[in-house]
Parts: sequence; structure tokens; C-alpha cells
Amino acid sequence: MEAETLALAQEIDFSLWALFARATLIVKLVMLMLIVASFWAWSIIVQKLITYRSARREADRFDQRFWSGEPLDALFDEIGAEPGGQSERIFAAGMMEWRRSHRNDGGLIAGATARIDRSMDVAIAKESETLQGGLSILATVGSTAPFIGLFGTVWGIMNAFIEIAEQQNTNIAVVAPGIAEALLATGLGLLAAIPAVIFYNKLSADCDRIVAGYEAFADEFATILSRQLDG
Repeated sequence: MEAETLALAQEIDFSLWALFARATLIVKLVMLMLIVASFWAWSIIVQKLITYRSARREADRFDQRFWSGEPLDALFDEIGAEPGGQSERIFAAGMMEWRRSHRNDGGLIAGATARIDRSMDVAIAKESETLQGGLSILATVGSTAPFIGLFGTVWGIMNAFIEIAEQQNTNIAVVAPGIAEALLATGLGLLAAIPAVIFYNKLSADCDRIVAGYEAFADEFATILSRQLDG
């Protein structure tokens, strides 16, 4: 009897596609959902890695130009009021408010420093929102995918036990396929969640460092303008 059971078990196809094909409709939907979530998370991860690398390079290039000794007005005229880089947009926001704060007679309107600071803070907030876009999706995938996979596993095991009761047979050839199909859902859930959690933490830290660099630049820029105002 054991030899027959082992022979039957060896004939069962346990490949991933076979496990998916034998699963019930609910478990199939769960697996498809997790596969889509995994691809979605990876697309965000790759996009953010590229975006953050580009932002760091842009910030480094602009810092070199900003501290090169070139007059600020000349630098602003060169990059324009709507530049493409993140650091350049923060600088442009401050410079535009600086120029608006001058009266026709050359004097300064009261409260110029506060307005310049607010203008750059708004620009930093916009850049921060753009950089953080998509991270909430990674957090959602990382926190929910294991539970979605667990739901698929519970549903699959429930159907496996129902099949055992209907066949009145508990040998490995009957039990193994249903259990394997159910556990595949949990595996897919973990496959989607683990990279999402790891890269969410990494990308969040990278985003915070980039935004902190923008804030440090805005403080330094505001200090330079404040000296000119005092002078």
C-alpha cells in the first residue's frame, strides 16, 4: 500500500505552473494579485533608485555651481525661472522672491527674509512630495501581502480538507497537492512583501537624506541673502 501511495505521489506534478493550475479560483486570484503586487513594487523600486540617484547627482552639480563664486543673479539668469533640477527649483524660488521684494527705487519691502524662507520651504515641500511618491505603495505591499498570501493558504487548506473528507482518503497522494498549492500562496505573499519592506526602509532613508540636503542648502542660501539685506 505504501509503495502504491509513493508511486502515485511521484506521478503528481509539483511544478509552480501545475500548482497554480490545480488551485481553486479564489487561490488563483490571490496568487495573481500577489504576482501583480510584486511586479508593481519592483517597478517602483527601480524607478525610485534611478530618481534618487539622479537627484543626488543634480544636487552635487548645482552645489558646485552655487559655490563656484558666480554671482547669484547671473546664476539665476542662466538657469531661468523654471529650471529642470530639484535644487535649481529651490534656488529659483528663493531668487524670484528676492527680486520681487525689491521696490522700484531699489529698496526692499519689509519682511523679505520671511517670504524668501517660505518660498523655499514651499519648493522643498513640493520636491519632497514628488520624491516620496510611490513609497506608500511599497509600505502597503509590504504590510498586506503576507496576510493576503495567508488568506490564500487558509482557503487552499480548507478545500484540501474538504477533498480529503469527500474521498475518505488521507494518503499523501491526496493530501500533498492541496497543501502544496495552499502554501504557494504564502510563498508568493512573502516574495512580494520582503523586497517591498527592505526597499521601503532604504528608499525612505535615502529620501530623507536628499530632503535634508535641500533644507541645508535653503538655510545656507537664506543666510547669504540675509547678509546682503543687513549690508
